[in-house]
Amino acid sequence: MYYIYILACKDGSLYTGITTDVDRRFEEHKNGRGGHYTSSKEIVRVVYTEKYPDRSSALKREAQIKGWTRKRKLNLIQLGQTKKIL
Repeated sequence: MYYIYILACKDGSLYTGITTDVDRRFEEHKNGRGGHYTSSKEIVRVVYTEKYPDRSSALKREAQIKGWTRKRKLNLIQLGQTKKIL
């Protein structure tokens, strides 16, 4: 399984990525080993995830989300939180 994840940074920015293990990847980002962008940011939490059966479909979805505006990403996060409550 592959996961799309969105991280919230302390400065209010959002970071989107893919992984096979969200918890491990979050810790890598928190410890400055997650990539160039997040190494210069303070990561706060994982705010959104989606599950995919293969790397190819996860990469396509990641590219799609990365092309979105911040507002659209926030709407996706809000919708995801609403679904978890229901």
